[in-house]
Amino acid sequence: MPNASTRPKRGRRTRRQPREDPARNELVSRSLESAQQCLFNQDYGTAFVHYLLVLNLAPMLKDFARESFRFTLFKWADELDSVGRIQDLFNCFEQALELFPADEVILNSMGEHLFRMGFRDEAAGHFHKALKLKPDYPEARENFYRVANWLVERWHFLMLNDRRRNEKYQQAIQKAVERGCNTVLDIGTGTGILGMCAKKAGAAEVFACELSKTMYELACEVVTANGMKGGINILHKKSLDMEVPKDIPHRVSLVVTETVDAGLFGEGIIESLIHAWHHLLLPPQISHDIMSLEASKTGRVIPAGATVFGMAVESVEIRRHHRLCVSEVGGLSLGVVGQLHSPVSCTAEADDSMEPYTTERLSRIPGGYTALTEPFRALDIDFNNVKELEGLSSREMQRLHLPVTQEGNLDALAVWFQLHLDQESSLSTGPQEDTCWEQAIYPVQNPDSVALRPGDQLVVEVSCRDAFLRLCSVAVVRDGREVRLDPHQRMDTQQPGTNPNPTATPAPNPTPESELCSALAGLQTHQSPSQDMCVLECSEIALLNNRHYHQSFNRALDTLLTGLAFARENSSSVNPVNSTTTTTPTPTTTTDPADDLLYFLDVSEGFSLLPLMAARHSHVKAYSSVEKSQQQDVLRRLAGANGVHERRLEFWLNQVEDDQAVLKRPSREKLWSAIVLDCVETCGLIRQRLMEKASLASCLLEDGGRVFPERIVLYGMLVESDTLLLESAVQGQEPTLGFNIAPFINQFTVPVHVFLDFSTLDCRHLSESVELFVLDLMKASANYTNREVKVRATSSGRVTAVPFWYQIHLDQEVSVSTLSQDSHWKQAAVVLQPSLEVSAGDWVCLAVQLHKSSISMSARIDNEPAAGDASIAMTTS
Repeated sequence: MPNASTRPKRGRRTRRQPREDPARNELVSRSLESAQQCLFNQDYGTAFVHYLLVLNLAPMLKDFARESFRFTLFKWADELDSVGRIQDLFNCFEQALELFPADEVILNSMGEHLFRMGFRDEAAGHFHKALKLKPDYPEARENFYRVANWLVERWHFLMLNDRRRNEKYQQAIQKAVERGCNTVLDIGTGTGILGMCAKKAGAAEVFACELSKTMYELACEVVTANGMKGGINILHKKSLDMEVPKDIPHRVSLVVTETVDAGLFGEGIIESLIHAWHHLLLPPQISHDIMSLEASKTGRVIPAGATVFGMAVESVEIRRHHRLCVSEVGGLSLGVVGQLHSPVSCTAEADDSMEPYTTERLSRIPGGYTALTEPFRALDIDFNNVKELEGLSSREMQRLHLPVTQEGNLDALAVWFQLHLDQESSLSTGPQEDTCWEQAIYPVQNPDSVALRPGDQLVVEVSCRDAFLRLCSVAVVRDGREVRLDPHQRMDTQQPGTNPNPTATPAPNPTPESELCSALAGLQTHQSPSQDMCVLECSEIALLNNRHYHQSFNRALDTLLTGLAFARENSSSVNPVNSTTTTTPTPTTTTDPADDLLYFLDVSEGFSLLPLMAARHSHVKAYSSVEKSQQQDVLRRLAGANGVHERRLEFWLNQVEDDQAVLKRPSREKLWSAIVLDCVETCGLIRQRLMEKASLASCLLEDGGRVFPERIVLYGMLVESDTLLLESAVQGQEPTLGFNIAPFINQFTVPVHVFLDFSTLDCRHLSESVELFVLDLMKASANYTNREVKVRATSSGRVTAVPFWYQIHLDQEVSVSTLSQDSHWKQAAVVLQPSLEVSAGDWVCLAVQLHKSSISMSARIDNEPAAGDASIAMTTS
């Protein structure tokens, strides 16, 4: 410690206290009064300016004015947001953070605005800073967990846990460096692992680039921690923007990258490598026989190339997410709906808003899949041939004829690839491989099923328009004749050997020629005009295909609306005219038919048929929250076809000026008979602000009205699953390839795993399912925030996670489950850190907490005697 007895040096003068400035003090005092008066008058913009002046002139007032300043900032930001003044909004937050740089509440609020605007990277940075300042700040923690899934995507953990993949990349890089590639550029460095492999192998110079700010900062931390800060130069930049000598001093002899997705080209590897060959890499080798000493004078890429494979598959799960499979749901005929399809298409008609493919892990897809063809080779690409890369987009479309080997309905083409790291080593992303990769799925969008059988040939067109790999099933060849599968045409959908009309007189056994002629005659190019096409999200199509969901809502709605209408009829006859007291006829009064209407509001996210189902009741006026004009047109067509008068269905958001004020009365004099809330996100989590919305909704109901659903019950189960651990964090005590990466990327570990298919999860069940939590949407005051549940372990093992799902109770009699096979919802799981060892018969105490919409759990063994199968303790909010 410093020597406290040391005298101060002579000559040093004591700093003077600042002289009081009466004029400044007067200005501060008046501005503070003005700010408070403006707050009272709800003039938040002027109040904010006054507070800025006060706190800049008198920083000592920060603690005194902090709460009022926050309130003013947030109110003014909401006003700016509502009128679209986004830049002004962010300017205000930046000014606020100059005054309060360590205010976790302001940081979190700015992060929320950034996230809503789509700036996920920047939003996560603010949430992360807020958590560092206050680790137990629940709002920032919930926000950070939600955004972390986008920021550091789960595949980063899977790849770092994939030892085989890591070792093969390391070996390929080491061989290249040993053969003379001593200057290296790692494009899309992520955690920096490939660049560190090059440096460890002996490369003289290593450069890396990363576009994501979060991953760039993470890579810098990792490289520094591994003692390579001076040996690897990391740039926060897209490789396409890099130049020599501005960003790197000279061209490099080796580019390493893994900027590939499940469809190989989706992360822009083609464009990146073309640019690298022209601007960043040394010229390629002319011959593979050149001596290794000359490798430092030529350029090469790892991976060296790839081969793409595919096969046609049948999968009910893919089908129900990409095309309409039902003709009627909830009592509504869907015959006039037009052509509905998902935003996944690579046909010639697809626009820029469409994705050419989606992804699935076929080995874990619910219901499994059936291969209808043998795997076929779709494309080869050499990443070390710049002319081949440049010519990829202009390649002539390849037309493949694939023999059908298995009978079934064509639902998609599944695609994977083999990545050739060099001449000796490769990685496969195939569905049978133990790999961190998913497969690319090209769904069939035909409105009718396409029945294939052995002997047919499926015609597939392969192209690379816009440097995206595109595969499209275009025709079926049967007995030498080709039947087109255009979206606006229809192929014979009758399964071989079945009679479409069992009551009709059986027809003679058809010959193959007559079957084909029937199929050709059935082509109808006029039934689905383009104006009737409508794009829905995959989850919205799956919801439309869910008959049980709509039947359940139909039952609950019928019970409620019929009961309310009957109650009104009875109430109108309670006070009849007493004819014995007067002989004078009473004048006839006319009543507004609107006075007898029941008002129904559906504020579900996305496309919903529930308002139409309600509007079919003659005494109901229903409001839909569907916003997109195409989807509104679909509902109007369905209304007309199902006998619903156009005045009985309206679109609520067309009448609401402020999106924040969706929940309000239908009119000044009216209340709602029923309000439908969207309570569970597709990913398996409770929707944000659900209980706040439920509390408001219950205040807007007439006597006897109801919020749908009225109650949500959370169920869960103890499981042992290494898969969930691998997808949630870098596992093990050993460094990854000798590098210390886990402590840094595991900062982005989130305890809740979303978009989970519990039915196909690789896990051991260690208990029966148990009720964990109950949310009452009709009685918000009856809810609690914490609950302890004791669960008996039925098997010995290591509890690594608690998967959970919901039973959604529409009323006392009717409910739907998010775990059902036809549900459009996925499940979620809390991953326990650390895991808990249990023996069969142990009682595990689960402490479950719900903060707003964030669910957290902890577990411990508690073998105290329990009453019944489970004991419960709870804390009311």
